[in-house]
Amino acid sequence: MPKRFLQSLVFAALTVATTFGGVRVFADNDDLKIPNLGASSTSLYSEEYERRLGRLWLKVFRAQAPVLDDPLLYDYVENLVFELVLHSDLRDRQLQLVVVDNPTINAFAVPGGIIGVHNGLIHHAQTEDEFAAVLTHEVAHLSQRHFSRQRERSQNQNILTIAGLVASIALAATAGSDAGLAAMTATQAAAQDSRLKYSRANESEADRIGLRTLVTSGRDPHAAADMHERMLAAHRLYSTNRLPEFLRTHPLSEKRVADMRNRARAERRVIRPKSFDFALMQARVRQQLTQTSVAAINLFTDQTLEGGTEAAAGWYGLALAYIEAGEPIKARKALDEAMRPDPDNLAFILASSEIDTALGQHQSALRRLKNRLSLSPGNHPLTMAYADALWQAGLPHVAAQLLKEQSKRKPEDPGVWYRLAEVQGLAGDIVGLHQSRAEYFILVGALNAAQTQLNYALKLVNNNFTQSAMINERLRDVMDIRDELENS
Repeated sequence: MPKRFLQSLVFAALTVATTFGGVRVFADNDDLKIPNLGASSTSLYSEEYERRLGRLWLKVFRAQAPVLDDPLLYDYVENLVFELVLHSDLRDRQLQLVVVDNPTINAFAVPGGIIGVHNGLIHHAQTEDEFAAVLTHEVAHLSQRHFSRQRERSQNQNILTIAGLVASIALAATAGSDAGLAAMTATQAAAQDSRLKYSRANESEADRIGLRTLVTSGRDPHAAADMHERMLAAHRLYSTNRLPEFLRTHPLSEKRVADMRNRARAERRVIRPKSFDFALMQARVRQQLTQTSVAAINLFTDQTLEGGTEAAAGWYGLALAYIEAGEPIKARKALDEAMRPDPDNLAFILASSEIDTALGQHQSALRRLKNRLSLSPGNHPLTMAYADALWQAGLPHVAAQLLKEQSKRKPEDPGVWYRLAEVQGLAGDIVGLHQSRAEYFILVGALNAAQTQLNYALKLVNNNFTQSAMINERLRDVMDIRDELENS
């Protein structure tokens, strides 16, 4: 493996991510330390290396960022991304997604197939095609391997400049204050203008190739320009007095928007009705981002008056808001209205089961979810909802078995391991509890906590050679990850 793994990893986040706002909330984690930056490899990295780099970056990111545990929203974004990828130039399609709980317009791509979006992007996009346009842009960053190309071009980059950028970005993201912005401003003078220009070239290429993917997938090419114009307006509003020009590592400009608009004019505009699934996910996100249940209820009550798809999504959002407010009867009435256009929509099945559970109608919730699972075995949002319903119904043993099977399908999903640990504890499987907690902590970059949980489990298995061997092997894996983070 090339030297200075982590610093290359962090640099990837700087040079490949498309950022229109910062992460809002970060959590401290003593396990993950950014080492001093040194020389990087001067040759293009292999796809395997990039994949390892991306997976390690994701652990670092999860340790700090407010990542959403929303299986339904994740499933929607994942399905859309993979639909678009089928029409792209991306060869390595071992992708992994992350959805961040943040109201800003932001999406990013990290080498190794990591694509992230802020739920704020879904909130601000007016159509699914606008959202898709941003995703195709990020896929283009991956398909063109901008990370490796940028690293090769920047081999003579001033090391202290990179270090300063890493530190200041971390400070800004963590503190959410102007302190990090001031640090970045101080770093600006030492930055090489050629790297910024190359970043602009990367953005232009991603715009062009992303547009081609959008067209090939049958979506509206003008959606890209529409979304770019909206992002430019938001960026101007945000950056008026706070954000230095240098921070635009993937800058928006009038020229870039004009180029996108000109390319779109060469293509046929595609007029499509607003996606019902997108409208529902948008309502789901708006409920997440609204600070109080009362505010959400008022927001969605107004939306129900708009008619058509927007009205149905408003009723769905209103149902979610009433669930959050602890008013399941009102939630049921709102959901009945939402379901009229598409009663079998998965979002409605899940919401219905939540309402059943809130009303104490556990058997109804279980029956509803089990019936749907029989039609879609292994479906992730359904499985997670079924496990939660079993948990609430006082059946942790059954929930644990279900989640063990799902962990084989989704071994890198922290939410699966978190739930599994909880139900194992309730079911009396204490060794399993510690092992599952360890898997969760590994995925969120809390390596000290993972090691502690595995040591607890090791003490409990006593002389069981097979279990001891498995736990010791996982402890060695944790040490290997630690070595990659701290010593590479």
